Amino acid sequence: MTLAEQLIAVALVGLLAAAGLWNGSQTLARQRLEAATVALGLGLERARSAAERTGQPCQLVLGPQGWQAPVAGGCGEGAGPLLDGGDGAGLNLSHNLPGPLTFTANGLVLGGGTVVLGMEGTALRRCLVVSLPLGITRVGRQEASGCQADDAL
Repeated sequence: MTLAEQLIAVALVGLLAAAGLWNGSQTLARQRLEAATVALGLGLERARSAAERTGQPCQLVLGPQGWQAPVAGGCGEGAGPLLDGGDGAGLNLSHNLPGPLTFTANGLVLGGGTVVLGMEGTALRRCLVVSLPLGITRVGRQEASGCQADDAL
């Protein structure tokens, strides 16, 4: 094999490796975003279940890292970070939820709104809509026209 052939082979291997790293980082960012979206919905369902099981209303507040229980009347079971490790690195979170979401003893939600999640490394933005008064949640993709429900749901 000549020097020119070796240089071409090394260049091709380098290009393929760079393409693999680029796609791999996008895939990882997208998976982290999906995991955070699932954790967001799971926190809501755990809080609702805790209120129904105990027969007492409780509350959750959505902070920059995830669900948090207020000092008094909190749904501790629903609280937790949206990403493993609890640091939320790269996670972009915005919402129009009221201060705390209140879950009544029969599972209704007092307060609702939309949560939009994004992750550094991917253009995809996910959204979760909490509808009043039943607290029905819908997960979708955030687009210019609003939260578009996933087709698979």
